[in-house]
Amino acid sequence: MRKINAIINMKETLSEKVQKPTANGQGSELKYCYKYPHPAVTADCVIFGFDGINIKVLLIQRGIDPYKGKWAFPGGFMNMDETAEQCARRELEEETGLKDVTVEQFHTFTDVKRDPRERVITVAHYALVRLSEVKGGDDAEEAQWFSLDEIPSLAFDHELIFRKALKVLKERICFEPIGFELLPEVFKMSELQNLYEAILEVKFDRRNFYNKITKLGILSEVEERAKDASRRVPIMYRFNAEKYAELKSKGFRLEF
Repeated sequence: MRKINAIINMKETLSEKVQKPTANGQGSELKYCYKYPHPAVTADCVIFGFDGINIKVLLIQRGIDPYKGKWAFPGGFMNMDETAEQCARRELEEETGLKDVTVEQFHTFTDVKRDPRERVITVAHYALVRLSEVKGGDDAEEAQWFSLDEIPSLAFDHELIFRKALKVLKERICFEPIGFELLPEVFKMSELQNLYEAILEVKFDRRNFYNKITKLGILSEVEERAKDASRRVPIMYRFNAEKYAELKSKGFRLEF
């Protein structure tokens, strides 16, 4: 009976608060121990860009094992004092140099064997950014933009993460305005159409696309005209930020 009681007491202690002594012998830091093992948690970032013709995705080349030398999405382990979004933004800056990027969580990947090191759950995020120079940092040897048809073999389960992110992007483009983060401040209608065609992998009738987009009310004409070799100088547009934000918050359904 004493042995049984000792085992019960030991299990109960595992879930109790433990005081950790400091260097001066006084306890100050409180930690908790539990009878159930805790998986590690990471955050990964799928970053999309647009070069005017093709959708690009940002990858880093891993500088450490596992998968040293393989390409992967920027990401890393979450600290105890940060949210998944904070972790994603921190890792993105550390590994690529991109700052102040608005990331959006889209899925959590929990396959038991997705990481050879230990049990790791990753919270995946995606973001749309204008193309800019990037450079590897922290444990990333290199950072580079790839077209969707040029993506190399990826580490971990990042190919699965990429397919899910691309599917989410294609779904959301029909329910919220996309482009503000990917196009220059002033752009041609043809550039916006190229963006939608690149994401959805379809071709639109030019007039039909123009009518659908202008009815949304998210574009404003600007006086500046594009320097074009043709006789007809294209009208230049910019996004109406207020209307754009309103539609993005309310949502809509765009059908071509």
